[in-house]
Amino acid sequence: MLDFVIPFIILILVVVFIHEYGHYYFAKKYGVGVTDFSIGFGKELFGWSDNSGTRWKICIIPLGGYVKFFGDRNVFSQSDQEALINKYNEKEREKLFVLKPLYQRAIIVAAGPIANFILAAVIFLFIYMFIGKDFTPAVINEVQIESPADEAGLKKNDIILEIDGTKVKSLLDVSKLITMSTGEFIDFKVSRLDQDVILKVKPKIVASTDNLGNKMNKRIVGIKLGAFNDEINHVKLGPAKALYYSLNEVYFVTISSLKYLGSMVSGSGDSSQLGGPIRIAKITGQVAEFGVIPFLSMMAYISISLGLINLFPIPLLDGGHLMFYSFEKILGRPLSQKTQEGFFRIGMFLLLSLMFFATFNDLRDLGLF
Repeated sequence: MLDFVIPFIILILVVVFIHEYGHYYFAKKYGVGVTDFSIGFGKELFGWSDNSGTRWKICIIPLGGYVKFFGDRNVFSQSDQEALINKYNEKEREKLFVLKPLYQRAIIVAAGPIANFILAAVIFLFIYMFIGKDFTPAVINEVQIESPADEAGLKKNDIILEIDGTKVKSLLDVSKLITMSTGEFIDFKVSRLDQDVILKVKPKIVASTDNLGNKMNKRIVGIKLGAFNDEINHVKLGPAKALYYSLNEVYFVTISSLKYLGSMVSGSGDSSQLGGPIRIAKITGQVAEFGVIPFLSMMAYISISLGLINLFPIPLLDGGHLMFYSFEKILGRPLSQKTQEGFFRIGMFLLLSLMFFATFNDLRDLGLF
């Protein structure tokens, strides 16, 4: 159990700290008072106070965190401004988040998710520069008889150039792109006898397990791959190329995640693969056994997910507050407290429903349902 829990806690501490530090950094930059910087929720395990009056603390439930601003009951609360003006003196008002210009509030809120994307990009940058990136062209060594690939017309010795419009730069890209695909058909662009051929493959969905032994519904096309000319091309990149490919990876994961969530909303996606903290902890522990680099890669993917989810326009999330600021910009005034409270109730229902569904999938994955 500790093999799973310790890596999970380390991952969550880093990812959440970076997220909250994004909020904290710009809050301090714009003169907002910060009373609490918390990693986790609930009872404080330990902490300290700095010279500016901020309480830095680690709490007992390591499933998130928050930054609490001076004068606010909770993070980014939209208290009545007139009441705040009457409650605090002129010097104290300068530290109030809700009295800051709209653009500053928006930057402070958006800085958390953006920090998560930056963390992921930095991790990929480090890996590509010091460990390297694979650029081995993917060649089909075998097409299984009567498989989806065979029926679609894929052949031995085809070099895979693109999958669903995304360029295939290495062997590893093929399985990743097939797994992340969401459509009924997967578009393959291959090079065959110096000609480009585009084929549509309808994958089979079969109950299987991933490389770590976790249950999953796998998309199978029926091909076996090899390296072009049996040569592996794994190279360490310079800073510029490493930055390009790291940003490209962040973009790819973000877009693929949005497509996957969109497919679930439309009913065509596989919702059984949506997991919560239990599944994340399990996979994190399994990945950590393979070494530091796989663990860091896992951290990058979780960081992207956290940043992306927090940008959704759901009240209680950063994206919900950005949505309120959009209304404020359009209307020329904040939404009424009653309207905001109505939105927050809807947001709470959506988040609780999502947590329940993800937890149910986690428990089912463990064989408890």
